[in-house]
Amino acid sequence: MGSEKKHDGGKKHRVSRRAVLIGGGAAVIGGGVLVEEELRRLWRGMPWVRTPRKEGEIDHAGAQWVAANAANWRLADRPDDYEIDRVVIHVVQGSYPTALKVFRDPLHGAATHYVVRKDGHVAQMIRELDVAYHAGNRSYNERSIGIEHEGFVDRPQNFTDAMYQGSAKLTADICVRHGIPVDREHIVGHVEVPGTDHTDPGPHWDWPKYMKLVAASMPAARQAAEAAEKTA
Repeated sequence: MGSEKKHDGGKKHRVSRRAVLIGGGAAVIGGGVLVEEELRRLWRGMPWVRTPRKEGEIDHAGAQWVAANAANWRLADRPDDYEIDRVVIHVVQGSYPTALKVFRDPLHGAATHYVVRKDGHVAQMIRELDVAYHAGNRSYNERSIGIEHEGFVDRPQNFTDAMYQGSAKLTADICVRHGIPVDREHIVGHVEVPGTDHTDPGPHWDWPKYMKLVAASMPAARQAAEAAEKTA
């Protein structure tokens, strides 16, 4: 777990002193021209431009929707405003109910998109469209999807086969929908995020086993994605 707020330095997008000429396709900042991509990002950030939301809507079939508190994430419209190219693996250092409780606490300052229970059950707490405060690194928060796992890093017995399988199916689904390569450059542990002070998922997380399970889950994930496109 991690908080984007601690690593942002309080930076926010500011529109003051900017003259944005939407109709003309240009924007002026102190006499200079704002690049087209930033103009598009500003425009996409307007509430009336964002992808429509439905209460309780999920991205991963079979997940249970349990909403995180809005203080622990921020609205976005990914991948239009931020490309998604990473999955970050976390371990709660606690139970599944504990993870749900703290992510619903507005004072916690962090949450992941998903939480996986020991029996493989998946809860989705934040839409993949949006930016979760989970990695402790703003860039990684904007580009990644965070998956929390029940358990403790020093207890290998917590990482059950059912948990690995449920998580692997989830990660495969994410990789198919966002075109993320199934390798250790793009599927990383929280400990591997630049600037983090966290150690999860820890030395007992079986990366070879997990990556094999993700790869084995890819064909079914592709079939499911193709079926969803046909019925959309």
